[in-house]
Amino acid sequence: MDFINAIILGLVQGLTEFLPVSSSAHLHIVGEFLGTGADPGARFTAITQIGTELAVVIFFWRDIVRIIGQWAKALVGKVPRSDPDARMGWLIIIGSLPIVILGILFKHQIETTLRNLWITAIMLIVFGVLLGIADWVGAKNRRLKSLSYGHGVVFGFAQALALIPGVSRSGGTITAGLFLGYERRAAARYAFLLAIPAVFGSGFYQVYNSIADPCGAGSESCPPEIFGPAETLVATVVAFAVALLVIAFFMSYISRHSFLPFVLYRILLGGVLIGLLSAGALTA
Repeated sequence: MDFINAIILGLVQGLTEFLPVSSSAHLHIVGEFLGTGADPGARFTAITQIGTELAVVIFFWRDIVRIIGQWAKALVGKVPRSDPDARMGWLIIIGSLPIVILGILFKHQIETTLRNLWITAIMLIVFGVLLGIADWVGAKNRRLKSLSYGHGVVFGFAQALALIPGVSRSGGTITAGLFLGYERRAAARYAFLLAIPAVFGSGFYQVYNSIADPCGAGSESCPPEIFGPAETLVATVVAFAVALLVIAFFMSYISRHSFLPFVLYRILLGGVLIGLLSAGALTA
C-alpha cells in the first residue's frame, strides 16, 4: 500500500506543482485521506519537487542553456552585462535570495507550525482572491525584457511566501507579476525559471538530511518516516512525468484564458477544508 500511496501523491505533486493551487497543500490534504492517514511532511514534499523541477529544466532546456551561457560570458566580459539573457541570469539569482534566507531563518516553523491545516485553508482562499484581483486589474502589457532588478526582488519575496502551504509557489509569484503589469505567460515563465534554484536546493538539502541526519539535530527519538527512500523515489519519478504534461498545458492555457477557474477552485477547496476541520473530519 505504501507504493500505491506514494504513486498517488506523486500524481498529486505533478498535477499541482505548476498550477496556482499549492502542491504542498494538496499533498497534505490528500495524505490525510490515504492509508497513511497523515501529512507526508515537508521532507517528502521537497524531495518530490525535484521531479517536477526536472520537468521544468527539460521544458525550458534551450532557455536555461542560453541564459547560463550568456551570464557566464558576461562575467568575463565576452558579452555586455545588458544582454537580456545575462540579465535574466542575475535576475534569477537575485530573485532566489529571499526564499533561501527566509527558508533558513524559519526552517522549524515551515516544517511544523505553518503546516497547520487551518493556515492552509486560509491561505488557499486569501491568495486565490488575490490572484483573481491581480488577473483582473493587472495591465498585462509588460514582457520579461522589461523586468527590472527591483521587480525581480518583488517576485522573489512572492515566491518565498510559498514556504507557507496553501500559498502556491507559482500562484504567489504569478500574482505578484500580474500586479506589476506583466503578461500572464511572462509572469509564469519567470516564476518557473525562478523556482529552479530554490526547489533543487531545498530538495537536495532534504535528501542530504535524510541520509546524514534522519532524526533531525538534537532529536531524542526518531519517529518512523511515512515513506521510505524507495517510495519517495517512485513518487518523484511519477511527479516528473506528470509535470511535463502539465507545464505544456498550463503555458498554452494562460496564453488564451484567465486564471478564474483556478481562483474559484482555490476558494472552494479552502471552504471545504474549513468545513472538514470544523466538523472534526480532519485534524489541523
